[in-house]
Amino acid sequence: MARATGKAETSRPLSPHLQVYRWYLTMATSILHRVTGSALAVGLLFFTWWLTALARGPESFAQVQGVMHNVLGWLVLFAFTAALFFHAANGVRHLFWDAGYGFAKDTARQSGMLTLAVAGGLTVAFWLLVFIAA
Repeated sequence: MARATGKAETSRPLSPHLQVYRWYLTMATSILHRVTGSALAVGLLFFTWWLTALARGPESFAQVQGVMHNVLGWLVLFAFTAALFFHAANGVRHLFWDAGYGFAKDTARQSGMLTLAVAGGLTVAFWLLVFIAA
Protein backbone atom coordinates (compact mmCIF):
# COMPACT_ATOMS: atom_id res chain seq x y z
CA MET A 1 0.00 0.00 0.00
CA ALA A 2 1.46 3.33 -1.03
CA ARG A 3 1.85 6.03 1.52
CA ALA A 4 0.37 9.45 0.73
CA THR A 5 3.04 12.10 0.52
CA GLY A 6 3.44 15.64 -0.66
CA LYS A 7 0.58 17.98 -1.32
CA ALA A 8 -2.23 15.64 -0.23
CA GLU A 9 -0.85 15.52 3.31
CA THR A 10 -0.41 19.26 3.69
CA SER A 11 -3.91 20.09 2.43
CA ARG A 12 -5.64 18.13 5.16
CA PRO A 13 -7.58 20.33 7.59
CA LEU A 14 -6.21 20.81 11.08
CA SER A 15 -8.29 20.15 14.13
CA PRO A 16 -9.59 23.48 15.45
CA HIS A 17 -8.20 24.84 18.68
CA LEU A 18 -10.28 26.17 21.56
CA GLN A 19 -9.64 29.70 20.33
CA VAL A 20 -11.73 28.91 17.22
CA TYR A 21 -14.84 28.03 19.20
CA ARG A 22 -17.07 30.67 20.73
CA TRP A 23 -17.55 29.99 24.42
CA TYR A 24 -21.17 29.37 25.38
CA LEU A 25 -22.52 29.28 28.90
CA THR A 26 -23.58 25.65 28.50
CA MET A 27 -20.04 24.73 27.42
CA ALA A 28 -18.54 26.57 30.39
CA THR A 29 -20.96 24.98 32.88
CA SER A 30 -20.26 21.55 31.43
CA ILE A 31 -16.53 22.02 31.90
CA LEU A 32 -17.08 23.51 35.36
CA HIS A 33 -19.25 20.53 36.30
CA ARG A 34 -16.35 18.19 35.55
CA VAL A 35 -13.85 20.40 37.36
CA THR A 36 -16.06 20.65 40.46
CA GLY A 37 -16.59 16.88 40.43
CA SER A 38 -12.83 16.39 40.55
CA ALA A 39 -12.45 19.08 43.22
CA LEU A 40 -15.10 17.37 45.35
CA ALA A 41 -13.24 14.07 45.11
CA VAL A 42 -10.05 15.76 46.37
CA GLY A 43 -12.04 17.68 49.01
CA LEU A 44 -13.46 14.43 50.33
CA LEU A 45 -9.92 13.30 51.07
CA PHE A 46 -9.47 16.36 53.29
CA PHE A 47 -12.87 15.72 54.89
CA THR A 48 -11.81 12.12 55.59
CA TRP A 49 -8.58 13.42 57.14
CA TRP A 50 -10.63 15.74 59.37
CA LEU A 51 -13.01 12.92 60.45
CA THR A 52 -10.12 10.54 61.10
CA ALA A 53 -8.38 13.17 63.22
CA LEU A 54 -11.62 13.71 65.12
CA ALA A 55 -11.78 10.00 65.90
CA ARG A 56 -8.10 9.77 66.88
CA GLY A 57 -8.33 12.25 69.70
CA PRO A 58 -7.76 15.86 70.72
CA GLU A 59 -4.12 16.05 69.64
CA SER A 60 -4.79 14.87 66.08
CA PHE A 61 -7.87 17.04 65.82
CA ALA A 62 -5.95 20.10 67.03
CA GLN A 63 -3.32 19.47 64.36
CA VAL A 64 -5.93 19.41 61.56
CA GLN A 65 -7.70 22.44 62.98
CA GLY A 66 -4.37 24.28 63.06
CA VAL A 67 -3.88 23.59 59.37
CA MET A 68 -7.43 24.62 58.45
CA HIS A 69 -7.84 27.69 60.68
CA ASN A 70 -6.03 30.25 58.55
CA VAL A 71 -6.84 32.29 55.45
CA LEU A 72 -5.82 29.54 53.04
CA GLY A 73 -7.84 26.96 54.95
CA TRP A 74 -10.95 29.15 54.90
CA LEU A 75 -10.51 29.75 51.16
CA VAL A 76 -10.26 26.01 50.55
CA LEU A 77 -13.41 25.40 52.60
CA PHE A 78 -15.24 28.19 50.78
CA ALA A 79 -14.20 26.79 47.39
CA PHE A 80 -15.24 23.29 48.47
CA THR A 81 -18.72 24.45 49.44
CA ALA A 82 -19.04 26.51 46.25
CA ALA A 83 -18.05 23.44 44.22
CA LEU A 84 -20.51 21.30 46.17
CA PHE A 85 -23.45 23.65 45.61
CA PHE A 86 -22.62 24.21 41.93
CA HIS A 87 -22.20 20.50 41.26
CA ALA A 88 -25.51 19.74 42.99
CA ALA A 89 -27.42 22.49 41.17
CA ASN A 90 -25.95 21.54 37.82
CA GLY A 91 -26.71 17.90 38.58
CA VAL A 92 -30.39 18.81 38.95
CA ARG A 93 -30.14 20.61 35.62
CA HIS A 94 -28.72 17.45 34.06
CA LEU A 95 -31.60 15.43 35.50
CA PHE A 96 -34.00 17.66 33.59
CA TRP A 97 -31.92 17.18 30.46
CA ASP A 98 -31.98 13.41 31.00
CA ALA A 99 -35.78 13.61 31.10
CA GLY A 100 -35.71 15.47 27.77
CA TYR A 101 -36.44 19.01 28.96
CA GLY A 102 -34.51 22.24 28.52
CA PHE A 103 -32.58 21.69 25.29
CA ALA A 104 -33.68 24.86 23.52
CA LYS A 105 -30.85 27.42 23.32
CA ASP A 106 -32.63 30.05 25.38
CA THR A 107 -33.79 27.53 27.98
CA ALA A 108 -30.32 25.99 28.27
CA ARG A 109 -28.79 29.45 28.75
CA GLN A 110 -31.40 30.44 31.34
CA SER A 111 -30.96 27.19 33.26
CA GLY A 112 -27.18 27.79 33.25
CA MET A 113 -27.67 31.27 34.69
CA LEU A 114 -30.09 29.85 37.26
CA THR A 115 -27.57 27.17 38.18
CA LEU A 116 -24.86 29.76 38.79
CA ALA A 117 -27.25 31.98 40.77
CA VAL A 118 -28.48 29.09 42.95
CA ALA A 119 -24.93 27.88 43.60
CA GLY A 120 -23.73 31.38 44.47
CA GLY A 121 -26.74 32.10 46.67
CA LEU A 122 -26.47 28.82 48.56
CA THR A 123 -22.74 29.29 49.08
CA VAL A 124 -23.17 32.79 50.49
CA ALA A 125 -26.16 31.74 52.64
CA PHE A 126 -24.23 28.76 54.02
CA TRP A 127 -21.23 30.88 55.02
CA LEU A 128 -23.44 33.55 56.53
CA LEU A 129 -25.00 30.84 58.69
CA VAL A 130 -21.55 29.53 59.61
CA PHE A 131 -20.37 32.96 60.75
CA ILE A 132 -23.62 33.80 62.52
CA ALA A 133 -23.54 30.49 64.41
CA ALA A 134 -19.89 30.93 65.37
